[in-house]
Amino acid sequence: MKTHLHKIPLILLAIYMILFIILAINPYDRVTWWAENIPVLIVVGLLLLTYSRFKFSNFSYFLMTLFLCYHTVGGYYTFELVPFDWGNQLLSKLKLDFILPEGRNNFDRLGHFLVGVFAYPVVEISLRKKWVANKGVAFVFAVFALGFWAASYEVIEMYYAVLEGGKSGAAFLGSQGDIWDAQKDILMDIVGGCVFGLLALFSQRYWRG
Repeated sequence: MKTHLHKIPLILLAIYMILFIILAINPYDRVTWWAENIPVLIVVGLLLLTYSRFKFSNFSYFLMTLFLCYHTVGGYYTFELVPFDWGNQLLSKLKLDFILPEGRNNFDRLGHFLVGVFAYPVVEISLRKKWVANKGVAFVFAVFALGFWAASYEVIEMYYAVLEGGKSGAAFLGSQGDIWDAQKDILMDIVGGCVFGLLALFSQRYWRG
């Protein structure tokens, strides 16, 4: 492996940390900021702790960094308040009103799709560590893992909203008045997991590059 490729995870970490520090200054709602960023920091911490024992491909780290940065932006504004008019207009062209309705800030809904990027490293580690017998099982395992996490996170959101209450609770829940918000979020997590899980299967040859 070329020397400069070893540096890519460190460069991605530096980019994320710079963004995190900048967006940690005066967020829209500090309580919501903490609630949104604690799970992200746990992921970053786990990746750092395990880096010496298992290194994902650079593309895995890129995908995970993409999501972490996206989520950090959402945590700064609270997802509902992210200035995303251009994105909402672009998403409206997909004509998926049942899942990406007009008049709603769909920054968070797109974020749930991007949660699916973690299917890529799950497939990768499953196959490289030989945890599973074949590619098909690795794909199903990754999608089911994403689905389990998606459902668990929605339960966490519910409990936080009930316990915290008020503006911060509502901001963390992020339903924007949609009674089916949790189910739609889980659907987007799973769809994203399928997309990025398949991408992992088709890009195995690049894992060590």
